[in-house]
Amino acid sequence: MAISGNLPKHLEVAARTGVLAATPNDGDMPWRRVAMEVDLTAKTTTLVDLGGVPYPTQKPQVVQDMIEKSLSVTPEDWYLTVPISQNAIDDDQTGSLLKKFQGVLPAYYRHINARVFTVLNAGDGQTYGACYDDQDFFDSDHADPGGSYQTAQDNEGALTLSLDNFHTIWVAAQGFMDDQGHYTNYEYNLLVCHPTSNVLAANITGNTQAMDTGNRESNPYAGRIGYITAPQLDTTAWHLIASSESVKPMFVAMRKQPQLIDMKYDSDQPNGGMHYFRYHGRYVVGYGDWRLAKQGNT
Repeated sequence: MAISGNLPKHLEVAARTGVLAATPNDGDMPWRRVAMEVDLTAKTTTLVDLGGVPYPTQKPQVVQDMIEKSLSVTPEDWYLTVPISQNAIDDDQTGSLLKKFQGVLPAYYRHINARVFTVLNAGDGQTYGACYDDQDFFDSDHADPGGSYQTAQDNEGALTLSLDNFHTIWVAAQGFMDDQGHYTNYEYNLLVCHPTSNVLAANITGNTQAMDTGNRESNPYAGRIGYITAPQLDTTAWHLIASSESVKPMFVAMRKQPQLIDMKYDSDQPNGGMHYFRYHGRYVVGYGDWRLAKQGNT
């Protein structure tokens, strides 16, 4: 990582460490409500989980097995190169360059956030990889391979967002069963939609009275459902998510946290030459349990 030019030591230190310290925590980023972070231990990792737990039986001789779900995951490489001219370093009187270094990691956080909602919006195996059952994430004929319950289940939807249609999707989600044929009883408590639906989403989740009629009937979802908006979604798209379960409907598989990998100086560039700082991270966004998300509309 040899570098020449008149680079102040505090900037070099910030470049080496600024992505790990003195940066905002991403714990409140919206993506964490729909995706969980998973640490990868190899270039290609097979994520494995068990299916539904069998129910008790009065016949002790009956052995009820659980199925194994697996998905092969390979991280993707993501780079971010930050250029700073020597003249900018010489003229920096306010310490703004240090803030620029400290904004590198939040840039990665924002990228992960955008990536999660872009992948959620697609929901298809052709673009971002299939679900563990080798189907599109949003599909009409989900069935766990090897499961004792093989009736096709549907987490796709094509209903315009409204209180009545929200109710229809919520009721449909209550009917999801695990691979043993038992109701999942997930708590569907998050509406995800495009910002253009912000007012409508606020009314569905917060107005104690139904806003679509003049009858002043009670809205059973007020206070029970939260909502977030994501500009990466199609303007008509909305999803109902079980966001408080032990796992999430999606995952961010992290092989390498973003870090500085190279610093170099090019004296042939204008403005006194240019310093380049290159950062690298390895992660991929994928689909988990489709039962945790019911598509209202694309």
